[in-house]
Order: sequence, then C-alpha cells, then structure tokens
Amino acid sequence: MVSIVKSLRLLADETRLRLLLLLRKEELSVVEIQEVLGMGQSRISSHLAQLRQAGLVRDRRAGKNIYYALVDSGAHAELHSIIEAAARELPEAARDQVALKVALKKRDDKAREYFNQLAGKFGRAYCPGRTWDGVAHMLFTLVPSMVIADLGAGEGTLSQLLAKRAKKVIAVDNSEKMVEFGSGLAKKHGFKNLEYRLGEMEEPPIPANSVDLALLSQALHHAPNPQRAITAAHHILKKGGRIAVLDLLAHQFEEARELYADRWLGFSEADLQQFLEEAGFHEIEVQIVSREAQPPHFQTVLATGVK
Repeated sequence: MVSIVKSLRLLADETRLRLLLLLRKEELSVVEIQEVLGMGQSRISSHLAQLRQAGLVRDRRAGKNIYYALVDSGAHAELHSIIEAAARELPEAARDQVALKVALKKRDDKAREYFNQLAGKFGRAYCPGRTWDGVAHMLFTLVPSMVIADLGAGEGTLSQLLAKRAKKVIAVDNSEKMVEFGSGLAKKHGFKNLEYRLGEMEEPPIPANSVDLALLSQALHHAPNPQRAITAAHHILKKGGRIAVLDLLAHQFEEARELYADRWLGFSEADLQQFLEEAGFHEIEVQIVSREAQPPHFQTVLATGVK
C-alpha cells in the first residue's frame, strides 16, 4: 500500500509535481522530459527515482532509453485528484503541456526525421546543378497569385523574389532607410505589385482580413513583443490564410545583441507553438529545418499555421 503521507511530501516539491502532470498523459523518456522541463538529466533522474521508490511511477528500458509513466492504480485515486487541483495553482503547468505537445509531435513525425537525415547529407557530395539557390528559385515559381505580407522585410530580397509570381507583396519595415532602399530596387526592377510600407511588425499598416500569407523571416527576434507581432499577423490575414515564421532556435550567443541588434536570442519550438496557439492559429507545425556547421552552430526553426 502506497503511503499517502509520504506521497503528499513528494508532491510538495514543484518539480516532482510537474513530472507527475506530464507522466499522467504520456510515457516519456528522460531525454524528452529534459526537453519539456528544460532541466538537467541528473536533477530529473533524482526526482524520478524518488517517485519510483514511492510507487507513483514505473519505468521500462527500451534499448538505451528508459521510459517513465504514472502508475495506474485505484489506490492513487485521491492523489490524482490532488495533482489535478495543484496543477491549477502551478504557473509552469500550462507551458509544460505546450512543450509536451511539441515533444510528442517530434516523436511521431516520421517525415521530420526523414528530412533531418536528408539535410545532413545534402551537399556533402558534388552534384552538378544541385544547389539550395536553384531549389529556392524553382519553388518561388510555384507561388500562387496571392497577397503576401513580408513583415520585418528589411530591404526586401525575399519580397522581390515573391513578387515575380504573387498578386501583390507588401513589405513592411520600421527602418526608413530600408524602406527607401527597397522601394528604389522595386522601381528599378519594374515590380508594380511590390509595395514598401514604413511600420512596425506589431502594428503593420495593412487592413484586417486582407492578406493570404504573412511571413516573418528572421524578423521575430527583433520584435519588442513577439506575441503581439504574431497576433498582428493573425489580424491582417484572411480566414484560411497562413503564417510562416522562420527564425533562430533559442541559443546562448549573447554577442548577437550587439552584432545584429537582436532583442531575443531565438525562440524554442515550444515558444513558437505557444505564440501561434495564443494568437488563434490552428494546424500548427513547428520544426527545425537547418543547423550551421560553424560555431556557434545557429539553428533555424520554421513555424506555420492557418487562421
């Protein structure tokens, strides 16, 4: 019989409580738990050992991994009620569930694993004509006739590529020099469907419900309030319109603040998932799409969603 008193003592620790909240829904490996909670392995393993000794969780080994799950027992019914009640008082609980969703999607997304493996091989061996630049231009030709907002566009290199096929492209940036320079390039290259507008990502000068696609390409980490920028993108999109956010994965390269005027040191997959969910997007997908070979090994994450 599990000691109720001992179990209550264990639940008094917030980390152990967060672990039980995660394991009540899914069997997880230590690596997955690390990713969700953002804690070190030794700390997590120590708490799991205490929960296992108390008979609250069970473990199983699969190859090199050990998976943990909540013990399903009628004797724990009272404790489950306490865990549920405590979750409503735990500030981290909601974010943990978002991070859990991302971790589980990683596990199940076989297509992602395939492309992760492919990305590591692409370019290692020479193949005439095979370049990312060529692939990008091929894909740009498939852009349908739609209205696109490029938020935080800078001088608008991406906007100009899209304008070759799109119905209209609106490039928004808060730098007068960037807008002036981009407008000059658009005029020089004869893009009558490309318009540069001075404005903020968080309040783009674009009417509500007027855009088919909103892009934030390596721009969100410059936003004073990233959540507000994502919500603003949702506001200008038509129903069924899409958002695509391409940005840096969270990193520790502090020099980026001085070198590149970055306000944020990237974003975790859970951050982007939460931003899009809170803005009202659905069919959300978040995935890491590249990793630089040279230090500090910046990684790029892509997040998409539908209004």
